Amino acid sequence: MSVVESWSRVISLLQQHAPANHADLPGPATERMLAAAQERMGIPLHQDLRAWLLQNNLDLPEEDVDDDLACCGFVGFPDEGSFFLGIRAIEKLYANRFTPGGFDPPDQPDNPFWRNEWIPFLSDQDGWMGKFVDVRDGRVGRWFVGDITITSEYESLAHYFDSVAEMLTKIADGSYPVCEVADGRLVWS
Repeated sequence: MSVVESWSRVISLLQQHAPANHADLPGPATERMLAAAQERMGIPLHQDLRAWLLQNNLDLPEEDVDDDLACCGFVGFPDEGSFFLGIRAIEKLYANRFTPGGFDPPDQPDNPFWRNEWIPFLSDQDGWMGKFVDVRDGRVGRWFVGDITITSEYESLAHYFDSVAEMLTKIADGSYPVCEVADGRLVWS
């Protein structure tokens, strides 16, 4: 399944079971926005990340952005502690994580906490943890500041979105104990 098909499945489940969350989602990014972001970051986005952002650019409206936070996004999706990033938030967090030598720490090139080839797409508000797409091969990994980075948590962004769709299916059928739907919104306990 392609990333567009996997994301479409997530969006369909969200629309069906949590329509208020679905209604909050903005429209797509444009090719021009993505080209400008790539130019500013100095790295090309992986094709899956581009395809996803062309479906939904999950940046908050300018008036809702909190400059005191490292990252801003739509609260409550995909879970209570993190959220998907739009292109502005991706750029901001990437700039915060970027390291001049290409990886951090500089003495561990084979096992770094961060590589410049990793583009974040999901984060907590502090930018301390999240998920990234490796532009070299499309694998999805996760970082947590102060802990070991996992570079191959998912084979691709499509596989990650398949897991989100599975979670939404469990929430809808009441078999996901930490989340339910109330008034058309995902509510986390």
